[in-house]
Amino acid sequence: SKFVNDKWMIKNGFLNDAQEHKPWWWNIKVQKLNLLAPLILLPEVSCQKAIEILQEKGYDQAPVVAESGLILGMVTLSNTLSSVLAGNVEFSDPVTKVTYDQFSKIGLEDNLGKLSCILENDHFAIVVHEQMQCSGNGSSSMKQMVFGVVTAMDLLTFVSRNSKK
Repeated sequence: SKFVNDKWMIKNGFLNDAQEHKPWWWNIKVQKLNLLAPLILLPEVSCQKAIEILQEKGYDQAPVVAESGLILGMVTLSNTLSSVLAGNVEFSDPVTKVTYDQFSKIGLEDNLGKLSCILENDHFAIVVHEQMQCSGNGSSSMKQMVFGVVTAMDLLTFVSRNSKK
């Protein structure tokens, strides 16, 4: 059934959006949102420390990224607090025990229309940028770097501030 759902097909890159009456912002690139650099947590950070860091920095959520650069998922303040308070995890447990590993990624070159489709079902998307990484032996590989986290509020703020009247 996913393959007959145009929004799912667009979100997953299988179909270009063929919407006839696109809003003015539909084809603007995600990079125009001017997102702040994200706060990133390493997987060994404890739940206690994650709560402290998120509260101190004023964030609701942060990507969890291994030192290798692999994006492991997203941790949210509310999920961490509720898991600890319910006794499902300990304050001393690593943040990976409360990390959401189901998340959507979007590139800087993708358009806001695709982002809008993602945000209809997800609370956030992780903005990634592909970067070539070369090693000393001459081999190279593409690596995804976390560029930011975008929410529906970020999109709505951009649209309302730049609305063509």
